[in-house]
Amino acid sequence: MAGEVFRNPRLAAIYDPLDPDRSDLDAYVRVVEEFGARRVLDIGCGTGVFALSLAGRGIEVVGVDPAAASLDVARAKPGGDRVRWIHGDATALPPLRVDLATMTANAAQEITDSEAWRMTLRGAYEALRPGGRFVFETRDPAQRAWEEWNRDASYGVVEIPGVGAVESWVDLVEVSEPLVSFRWTYVFAADGQVLTSDSTLRSRERAEIEAELTAQGYVVDDVRDAPDRPGREFVFVALRPEGE
Repeated sequence: MAGEVFRNPRLAAIYDPLDPDRSDLDAYVRVVEEFGARRVLDIGCGTGVFALSLAGRGIEVVGVDPAAASLDVARAKPGGDRVRWIHGDATALPPLRVDLATMTANAAQEITDSEAWRMTLRGAYEALRPGGRFVFETRDPAQRAWEEWNRDASYGVVEIPGVGAVESWVDLVEVSEPLVSFRWTYVFAADGQVLTSDSTLRSRERAEIEAELTAQGYVVDDVRDAPDRPGREFVFVALRPEGE
């Protein structure tokens, strides 16, 4: 389930200003170009940054996300009418035949239930045309990224037009591998409201993911390093074989 930061309208509205550097998406734009994709399914599209970037390049994009508040933000952006937005997840998609499916950022790790994960892999597979690819990233659990999730490392104050100053920071709540739970806190200076967003991420080993992809019919085409976080994440490129 998406955290409050995606589901709460007040938090969804400030998600982009609090995290304006989305250079992590540049690698996915290059993947679209690499494979010559003209139709893309963005799973866990959130506030639509990646989907709208592709639509602005003339790509046909479907964005799917379980958080209605985030989709409302996405739809309201310039060019929002160029993307087909779906409220839901990859386990129950309408018939599609895309060249490429993606899950950027933490979307893959937010699927903590094993059956939901398998159904997501299968849903992406069914949405691909034969010869299409599914590209997604996930943290390497051996790097133990959560050890850096604390208030000292994350505290910040951002002045947002029309909103005012917003303080935010993250606290680690529980580590029970492969699950890691954490809480973001947001303080709105304008009225003093304090909102929190709890999330749990699931880490998966490379071999585990490769085995699950294979079980769903994919061919693991490549496992790459994330250019913006070298040595810390896996980027999987999975192929739906021709003739399937």
